[in-house]
Amino acid sequence: REEIDAVIAATDQNTWSGRRDLILFTLLYNTGGRISEVLRLRPDEINHRTVRLHGKGRKERDVPIWPATQREIQDWCRANNIGPTQYLFANRHGVPISRKGAALRLRAAVRSASPTCPSLRGRKITLHTFRHATAMHLLQSGVALPIIALWLGHEQPMTTHGYVEADLKMKQQCLNTLERLPAAKRSPNAH
Repeated sequence: REEIDAVIAATDQNTWSGRRDLILFTLLYNTGGRISEVLRLRPDEINHRTVRLHGKGRKERDVPIWPATQREIQDWCRANNIGPTQYLFANRHGVPISRKGAALRLRAAVRSASPTCPSLRGRKITLHTFRHATAMHLLQSGVALPIIALWLGHEQPMTTHGYVEADLKMKQQCLNTLERLPAAKRSPNAH
């Protein structure tokens, strides 16, 4: 969560592209959407704190968004005269931003965030990383796997099950680290 927060906070809110990036990265994390789904979003697909994502195989799903995300999108559309059927995310020439363009913007945000969040250094952070982070954070918050599968638009339950296995591996790594610590550091009550 700290890394996601750091990347989002690293967007330069004093620039037009930085404000756009803030909304893009926030939506990727908030919805767990694929980059292709989020880049195609239009204002008329956002209604009452939900976003309609158009996924693989022409499947649609509605995903909740935070009230702050909805306000940011409304302000963005108003400030940039974005009509209901126009794409939310364009470049400075008014052309919808490409996946490659979004990836370049993410790399810049990760570079900016690295000094304040050293764990980002040397890590490969991609646009798809937001989707994985959403899934893991939902799982760690106690959201049931079938709900996470619906949220992410997974057709096969086994796809979502991979996050459970990843979470168990993280817990095992933590346990292994704790076992290597001296007893005095493991327990605050040890003498």
